[in-house]
Amino acid sequence: MTRFSQKISAAGAIGFLALANACFCPAESAASASLDGWPAGCSPQEIGQRVAAHFVATPHPNFGRSEPPKFITYPETCAWYGALTFAHLTNDKELTGKLVQRFDPLFRDEAHLIPKPEDVDATVFGTVPFELYIQTSDRRYLEIGQSLADRQWQPPAGKELARLKPEPRAIAEKAIEDGLTWQTRYWIDDMFMITMVQTQAYRATGDAKYIDRAAREMASYLDKLQQPNGLFFHAPDVPIFWGRGDGWVAVGMAEILSSLPANHPARARIMAGYQKMMATLLGCQDAGGMWHQIIDDPKAWPESSCTGMFTYAFITGVKNGWLDAATYGPAARKGWLGLIKCLDANGDIHDVCEGTNKRNDRQYYLDRKRNVGDMHGQAPVLWCASALLRPAAPQAFSGLRQSSAVSAAP
Repeated sequence: MTRFSQKISAAGAIGFLALANACFCPAESAASASLDGWPAGCSPQEIGQRVAAHFVATPHPNFGRSEPPKFITYPETCAWYGALTFAHLTNDKELTGKLVQRFDPLFRDEAHLIPKPEDVDATVFGTVPFELYIQTSDRRYLEIGQSLADRQWQPPAGKELARLKPEPRAIAEKAIEDGLTWQTRYWIDDMFMITMVQTQAYRATGDAKYIDRAAREMASYLDKLQQPNGLFFHAPDVPIFWGRGDGWVAVGMAEILSSLPANHPARARIMAGYQKMMATLLGCQDAGGMWHQIIDDPKAWPESSCTGMFTYAFITGVKNGWLDAATYGPAARKGWLGLIKCLDANGDIHDVCEGTNKRNDRQYYLDRKRNVGDMHGQAPVLWCASALLRPAAPQAFSGLRQSSAVSAAP
């Protein structure tokens, strides 16, 4: 049994003890829109350092299974990216070096761990080598990232279409006709998985084709999937607003808007979808700063990964001027303080929903395991820490490699 699986299986027994030594941030007497001036032990620098250090010391995870993964999983990709941006923003050369060293074996005897770009969860791995190229200028990383990003838009091999069932195959074929990737599925997590790697490709190269791909994809998903209240069902046949599912959407939109040129024809559409979603999320946050496993159900349990994702989207919007600071600033601050209360003394986040397939059954979502130290939850903590450290300037990120000292910086 791996350390990760041991933590999950014993979470119920040790949860109280671990959280007894967790990050404790005193309740604030009045709502504040400030995104700095944190209580001792609660700053993004302190929290980010703890979580990033824990990441570099953790072997490649495999969704809690005892055996090592056959390839890098997407939750690790997300946490790795967050650790890289945090290290860069804090100018922590030692941490950056450790994150580079984590990649080094992938050039050699562990090359098999680089995912094959056969679906969105695999292709998003390109986010990491693109970020490493942005920070180091080592073209080996660029070559890996571009091979993944470009393969996503190349016509699929016959065997790739053949393995799809009739409905997803029809969607893929129509997507190709519309100038989208054949990996299009119209699942809400795609709104991060597809757009993130293409946005990173644009940041690394400055080539507009990549941001155009990301924008077309995001706009198409918004047109098909966003509900009148601004949120997104887990699936068209599952009318449930699952927290982390919508979290991928929120982060995906915040990331692409951070780099999408002001005159891009899809910017207004994506901004409208983003602001509509944020307005509804604002009313769903609980008094402790958390969002819940089912977003619109206050009786559902508070869930940390979606809380981190929504908080990231709020921080990014406030710092860019997309969201009113007086309205959303207090919610962003409250979200951060609520999120880090789930962090234990080991640097593990608690109350992370396990991986969840769709099912039209509310109780199914309510009964999902609450994992500890799951990368689905570790990653958003690092994203939020990075977002809080970025400068509050609408045009701080140009999209070009040489201007990307803060990577995804708004």
